[in-house]
Amino acid sequence: MREKSAGGPFIPPVTAHRAVAAAAALATVAAGLGVRSVAGGDLAKYAGDALYTVLVHAVVVLLAPRVRPAGAAGAALVFSWAVELAQLTGVPAELSRRSAVARLVLGSTFNAPDLLWYAVGAASAWAVHTRLASWRPAARP
Repeated sequence: MREKSAGGPFIPPVTAHRAVAAAAALATVAAGLGVRSVAGGDLAKYAGDALYTVLVHAVVVLLAPRVRPAGAAGAALVFSWAVELAQLTGVPAELSRRSAVARLVLGSTFNAPDLLWYAVGAASAWAVHTRLASWRPAARP
């Protein structure tokens, strides 16, 4: 049986990491919808690109809660770049015509500047993840 700490119930680190990752994923989706509701054009598009990679980072942490920040950011960036480069083949465009989900996940047309904005998202996610990973709650008297 697990003991309770003086501050409350014991929460295993893996559970805590997954909870934070899930909250981050939801906050990222909300941020993306918020940007779309108040902005348009390039601002909304490129913010969406960066947030896409942040969301992928959160999903990586959700699936592998012990992953280090650099590993999660690298995986998110590689995935985002792979999806963008796949758009050069036309396969994502065809899938996007058939499915709204495919359009959201895969996009449809290649746009070189997206590659930069995915890197911005990965760097941002890495910075936040690194900060959270180094945070320790204050000791209670």
